[in-house]
Amino acid sequence: MRRVDRMADFSTGETKGRMKHIVSTYERIKKLFLENFDIEEDRLQPSATIESTGLDSLDKLEFMFALEKEFDIKIPDREVALNSIQDMIDVIDRLAAEQHVNAV
Repeated sequence: MRRVDRMADFSTGETKGRMKHIVSTYERIKKLFLENFDIEEDRLQPSATIESTGLDSLDKLEFMFALEKEFDIKIPDREVALNSIQDMIDVIDRLAAEQHVNAV
């Protein structure tokens, strides 16, 4: 798997007049994959396993850090099984809701 040299840093939405466009968790994860790894977009379906993306163990670790930064969350070292993109979506949505509620 060929890595792209830069890590993503994109916004969570953009303001258009009085309406705000919010990008889904899936779309944000997919964008991180596409910006950081040489992978075909059609391989990034929610049911895709992390193994099928071709990331090695270091890539996976770095991607977890990128997810934490992108979603402003802390992914626990244990207790979390991220075997598919859908697992990522579910865990990120749960952690974001829990961690942001606790921060208020």
